[in-house]
Amino acid sequence: MNLGILETGGPPAQLAARFASYGDMMRRMLGPGFEATTYDVRAGRLPSDGAECDAWLITGSAAGVYDPEPWIADLKAFLQDASGAAPMVGICFGHQVMADAFGGEVIKSPKGWGVGLHTYEIVAPQPWMDDDAPVALSVSHQDQVVTLPPGAQIVAASAFTPLAMLAYPERRALSLQAHPEFEAAYTRALIESRRAHASTRPSPMGRSLR
Repeated sequence: MNLGILETGGPPAQLAARFASYGDMMRRMLGPGFEATTYDVRAGRLPSDGAECDAWLITGSAAGVYDPEPWIADLKAFLQDASGAAPMVGICFGHQVMADAFGGEVIKSPKGWGVGLHTYEIVAPQPWMDDDAPVALSVSHQDQVVTLPPGAQIVAASAFTPLAMLAYPERRALSLQAHPEFEAAYTRALIESRRAHASTRPSPMGRSLR
């Protein structure tokens, strides 16, 4: 199988030297048996058509689907055109941009950040699942899908993220808000990096946030 990885982001600059790219994290998670072609979507590189690879995987990103970046609009157009041509999986931002492209709604959640290990209940077991036991996965997001796209089915949910995993049967697609490709060391480093950044940001009262 030739997997097309649509790489839409990567580790923040302060972590990039210590950790693999998001595309490489995906390759490591999947293990041997896959050929993979990575497309740098932020640089304007997209496949010529939806059948160019046997399956598609859209990575996470620091961007929001509502950002006025030309590459985001181009990615949404590709996802709409490629839908159904080959299986498709979206991770975090990939989950959000698929929902937006397919008619759902994504917002910056007033609940704030979801970080660390979150547990999700399986509400609609899928044939490829071993069982319907809850799953715990790493997360790092503030944006959330809040309106279910037409034809989508909620597969997994939590109180914090009610639309955490979606299946699109007619589109041959699946997406999830969590990061199964994140190893524990990277998740810890990302949390510490975000905490350090927040502590140096001036508050409205001129003091550091803690």
